[in-house]
Amino acid sequence: MKERVHSRDVKKAVFSLLKERGVALSDIAEIVYEMQSPYAPNLTMQDCLESVLAVLEKREMQHALLVGIELDKLAEEGKLSEPLQSIVAQDEGLFGIDETIAIGAVYGYGSIAVTTFGYLDKAKTGIIKKLDNKTGRGVHTFLDDLVASIAANASSRLAHHLRDEEEALFDASNKAEDEPTTG
Repeated sequence: MKERVHSRDVKKAVFSLLKERGVALSDIAEIVYEMQSPYAPNLTMQDCLESVLAVLEKREMQHALLVGIELDKLAEEGKLSEPLQSIVAQDEGLFGIDETIAIGAVYGYGSIAVTTFGYLDKAKTGIIKKLDNKTGRGVHTFLDDLVASIAANASSRLAHHLRDEEEALFDASNKAEDEPTTG
């Protein structure tokens, strides 16, 4: 029986692959900022980056990235069987499995993540557009959708976190008003 792969090794591989494929975490954080800043005037890029990092802690996201990036790399090397090789290499519009893997990793973050993913899949903003347009070289059939998934998850996570902070402030201020004064 083979030894289980430690989660730190999986995480390390994911970060290495993202870097190798030209995706900086700050690129994803910029998309998160674009999605959430209209609703959070005090939002910082650091908040967005922390949310991206938290999403990348999830095994489901890590596994989706490992599978998708591996398929992209195999397509670049011409190592997939036909007709899959041509479909992935060309990013065939009716393929849909790339979105299926990416959206599967979105479901853990709720409806905000799902709708944000749909928007990002159509709008192709930031690094997603660069990957989708094949700017530079390489096959990114899966990676563009997976980056959209990370950004959608981080946006949803942040939206919920910001709401929790607002409610905590509201509760604290109301608690102070409800306390009797001593005199």
